[in-house]
Amino acid sequence: MDLTSLTLFPATPEQVLVSRERTWPQWGGKLTEEQYIEKARLMDAMEHATDSRLITWVLAPRDDPTSLDFMCSCETYRRRGLVQYRSSIEQNSEIQEVVCYGIASVFTPLDKRGRGYASHMMRLLHWVISGRGASCSLSEFPIEWGQPPPEVEQAGKGLFSVLYSDIGEFYQKTGPGLVESGGWQTRDPVSTVWEVPREPLDLQSNAGFTWLKREDFDRLWAKDVELIKRSIVDMPTLTGPTAIVSFLPDEGVASFQFHRSIIGTEDPVSMDMYGVQRNHTNVGQPTYAVWSVDTHPLPPTLIVIRLHATEETFLDLIQKIQEAARRHGIVRMEIWNLREDLVDLAARLGGRTLQRDEHLPAIKWYGEGNTANIRWAFNEK
Repeated sequence: MDLTSLTLFPATPEQVLVSRERTWPQWGGKLTEEQYIEKARLMDAMEHATDSRLITWVLAPRDDPTSLDFMCSCETYRRRGLVQYRSSIEQNSEIQEVVCYGIASVFTPLDKRGRGYASHMMRLLHWVISGRGASCSLSEFPIEWGQPPPEVEQAGKGLFSVLYSDIGEFYQKTGPGLVESGGWQTRDPVSTVWEVPREPLDLQSNAGFTWLKREDFDRLWAKDVELIKRSIVDMPTLTGPTAIVSFLPDEGVASFQFHRSIIGTEDPVSMDMYGVQRNHTNVGQPTYAVWSVDTHPLPPTLIVIRLHATEETFLDLIQKIQEAARRHGIVRMEIWNLREDLVDLAARLGGRTLQRDEHLPAIKWYGEGNTANIRWAFNEK
């Protein structure tokens, strides 16, 4: 179809169902179609998705927006984030809470691939999630695409968005204009991975730790929000970044990771703890980690969602995470974007730090300036 005859619409409930029926054969694993759709329904009712935080979008004919024969679809999750502008070496601005987005489930059915539909959908997506107006870096909407997609009350006002690519740099080419550039830029696809030792290493530590269960996490995330804010303010002033940005982990955002690994998952790993916290640490420098378990592909991997430690407490913390893995028969663990000052310490315990070729974190900035000059802090799982 002529791309000018298509635009982006929020999906109707019927279109949402069709989009999930389409993705099931590729993403459903061992789940039946009914189980896969039920898992999505249960996740939709959780905090990270309620109150229109989750919107499914479809690329559909302008004259038939509710068509079930739409070209492709994706999802956006509206989030709270932070920005601190670094306008000069001498002066940093106040840290601000802003609207930002996570993008997921980009999918085109086989019979519609190779026609540019997914690229066009992603180009249009910038225009519905960003803040249109003087504060936004988007220029005039290309007349070659017809009229802009309709503005949606529950969307928009986004200062930045991120996605995680399993198809390389495809999304870099899907910017908001006609040029094949200006899209989402890959940032730090770095993992530190361990083969969990069968026996603990004896580092002769007497540090005390408390295991964390799911009911403990709301309190932890509330404290983590304040720690992230303080950490951004304390980051050294550099000449490069225009701004430092971050997502916030509360309101169901971080907890989504372990809910997804448990609900409706084939062969789930049943755990009685999903985090650990060191006792009696400095109030301003707590030590803790939270994780989920990825069962696809096998063998299962314990993936740390969020970690905070000092050089003095890091080795003890890693040993506790490995203890949790051993208790549940997990032989591999992974951390995304470990702080540089901790990488050498991780190597002492057998951690290998490498560049991933999948799940590539990518960011697009909609404020003044360009994406290349934005630092994405706390780019963790």
